[in-house]
Amino acid sequence: MIKIYNTLSGQKENFVPTGDRIKMYVCGVTPYASSHLGHAMSYIVFDTIRRYLEFRGHEVHYVQNFTDIDDKIITRANARNIPSQELAEGFIAQYLTDMSALNVKRADLYPRATEEIPKIIEVIEGLIQKGHAYQMGGDVYFRVTNDPDYGKLSHRNLDDMVAGARIEVSEAKEHPLDFALWKAAKPGEPHWQSPWGPGRPGWHIECSAMSLKYLGETIDIHGGGQDLIFPHHENEIAQSESFTSVTPFVRYWLHNGLMQLGEDKMSKSSGRLITISETLERYSADAIRLWVLSSHYHSPITYSDEILASMEKGVERLIRAAHVDLETSTTTLIEPASYREQFIEAMDDDFGTPQAVAVLFDLAHEINRGHDEKLDVRKAYHTLWELAEVLGLALTTEPKIPEISSQTLIELAIKYGLDSNETTGVDRTINLLTKKRAELRQEKNWRLADQIRNDLNNLGITLEDTSQETVWRYRKP
Repeated sequence: MIKIYNTLSGQKENFVPTGDRIKMYVCGVTPYASSHLGHAMSYIVFDTIRRYLEFRGHEVHYVQNFTDIDDKIITRANARNIPSQELAEGFIAQYLTDMSALNVKRADLYPRATEEIPKIIEVIEGLIQKGHAYQMGGDVYFRVTNDPDYGKLSHRNLDDMVAGARIEVSEAKEHPLDFALWKAAKPGEPHWQSPWGPGRPGWHIECSAMSLKYLGETIDIHGGGQDLIFPHHENEIAQSESFTSVTPFVRYWLHNGLMQLGEDKMSKSSGRLITISETLERYSADAIRLWVLSSHYHSPITYSDEILASMEKGVERLIRAAHVDLETSTTTLIEPASYREQFIEAMDDDFGTPQAVAVLFDLAHEINRGHDEKLDVRKAYHTLWELAEVLGLALTTEPKIPEISSQTLIELAIKYGLDSNETTGVDRTINLLTKKRAELRQEKNWRLADQIRNDLNNLGITLEDTSQETVWRYRKP
């Protein structure tokens, strides 16, 4: 029996789906900038949860939205003098490319807020008719005091709550925590016609409208980062259950921990972030997934080059086991059943990926040992691939070393003032260029240092800065 920690109840519960098909909704990105490692963490987590549910024999209907209209999108689009939709679609395309590179399976549906306006208006009209919302000019607000359960997800009451992210303060509102369902259009902004005049939807209403439209009045799993618990998910519950009069809106609320960069949360709004695409230039998708899954999804994780570099070495051990020569084995078998059972036991306990990853490494170690002793590792080999697939690990073999012309490197060395007589051999020349870059960084000549990095990167060579030194390696495809 799978047990899931439910944010709503604050405890682990037996997972009992509502029907034959698990209905799963995960909040997607607001596409106004490149997606970062915090996004990678969240979507790797929920991709793995989905994969495990499917591994256990469930059919999963997975919906993930795009908030493709938002103040930040409008501001950035205006700064670039392009339509908001063009900006959003560009970053959506980049996001989907990043997810594919991370081996994140596509959702069954990716609805966009701008394409769900009729359903959004329908929900808002229903809330007004039932007394749960009110109009103020061209704006419509949800009346939080009309919902006696408001605060049940974040385990707070109205008197203790403070305005959180994206909560607007307005003298027109009946209560400071009343939140916008519809916003009147401002000059120059994209807008849609509604019973309350031209405008656009508020942030929270889109997820309720989409989940109701595509998954029904009650869904099994709703996921997102812990920073969405309040106000976003709290408001989703309030408006959805007030509209349908059906409880619960969601049976199991799952929230992943946040990614840290030093002491701060990684986020687009803070400006402290590392994008997915630039990380994939330095590390493999398997190393990134292994890093995320080596911590429990509830826990925060901190980015560092040292950790990612160690994960690459771990991936190499798994790859060795995943590509052993099965023809050299004898008839003595290594039975993998206990490893599979341990894996399931770990994942059944609130998707315990750290323990599951440990099982995978134990199995890989056994395969590598058995192969060296010429034992029959075929069953264990197939089990390793089966369990790796659940964790979304591709375990592809190492790429071939790119063919780099010695002359090209010599010319590069001369470009940066190095003695051509010292540039004998590809590795030596790369080492000299790496050392030269380190000297430039000490001199705070960031422009030339970055130029060396870029030139080497164009040749398929990645530089990794750790706290002790800079190391180089051939970039993975």
